[in-house]
Amino acid sequence: MVTAMKIVVQVKLVPDEAQALALERTLHTVNECANRVSAGSFEAYRLKGSVKDLRSMAYGELKARGLGAQAAQHVIKRVVDAYTTLRAGIRAGNLGPQGSRRRRKAESKAIVFRADAAHTYDDRCLSWNYDAQTVSIWTMDGRLKNVRFVCSAKALKRLTEYRQGESDLMFRDGKWFLIATCEVPQARRYEPKDWIGVDRGINNLATTSDGDNHCGRRLDRYRRRQARKRAEIQAKRTRSAKQLLKRRARRESRHATHINHRISKTVVAVAQRTERGIALEQLQGIRERVTVRRDQRARQSSWPFRQLGEFIAYKARRAGVPFIEVDPAYTSQRCPRCGHTDKANRPARDRFQCRRCGLAGPADHVAGVNVRDRARSAWVFVNMPDPVPA
Repeated sequence: MVTAMKIVVQVKLVPDEAQALALERTLHTVNECANRVSAGSFEAYRLKGSVKDLRSMAYGELKARGLGAQAAQHVIKRVVDAYTTLRAGIRAGNLGPQGSRRRRKAESKAIVFRADAAHTYDDRCLSWNYDAQTVSIWTMDGRLKNVRFVCSAKALKRLTEYRQGESDLMFRDGKWFLIATCEVPQARRYEPKDWIGVDRGINNLATTSDGDNHCGRRLDRYRRRQARKRAEIQAKRTRSAKQLLKRRARRESRHATHINHRISKTVVAVAQRTERGIALEQLQGIRERVTVRRDQRARQSSWPFRQLGEFIAYKARRAGVPFIEVDPAYTSQRCPRCGHTDKANRPARDRFQCRRCGLAGPADHVAGVNVRDRARSAWVFVNMPDPVPA
């Protein structure tokens, strides 16, 4: 049986002036309706309104405001999903402990949707013509036909073969996009001959046990330059400066995503070519556990390391490459040759030198080797057959 994984494909809509106005009116209307439903749900059920509750409470009103049957259902489901996500975040402690200011604020008011927040469409509200590269989409002004979209040939092929389920209409930076869900088949996972250990860090974003470093000084210069520009713009304290900061933040985020995609693609390709698995450190809560100097705090928090790990994980799963996460404790202080673990083994941030056997080398490379060695042991336990009952 071939298993599938869900990925998203983004295409850019190219509406004419009349079509753009209809899409804008539709997006603003459905989000205004979502805010009304959210306020009513919070007043009646606090954070626990269900689809059944909100359907009986708000469906008639949404229809009276001109929404179609499916659009009304999607508005209700968006509100319920938003509160479900909020409750899950509270249970997980993401908003702080009971009684914290952030948690009290989240629990004391209704969820509000932005005027241009994305709206969900299913196949009854949105149909695709891949040959003509157009879509037919429901709006408050009726059905819009022949709305052009553009994308790469690779994305179009993926849409044609694997698109399933719902798509999201999104307006960002003056442009219209559709985010489509595709169910792509996964390759069959092979048994690894060995492992590639990957150590994530600040100077070198990823260093493998093979000694490959990804993104060092050049990216560091880019991040320092962006930090200086942010400080200069923040000092102006004007409305236009705030808008410029938001645009720059989005640009930096796209740049970081591109770098993470490039690193993860390279690591997975090497592992697939050599029939090895990929091992990463478990870095959940790393910012809470690890303390750095004050001048290093911005650098530690300025890169999406979790995103890099997620990219490697999903690309590995799609390619059939075994993937595992291991305990990160002391990977940068343990000697991979003699096993001696000591803080003094790292006389400098970038250098490792064992105080017992004298093994020396780049600290990030040594950490990657330790991650690889732990993966070798952990994989045996992961794949160990269940014990036979006595």
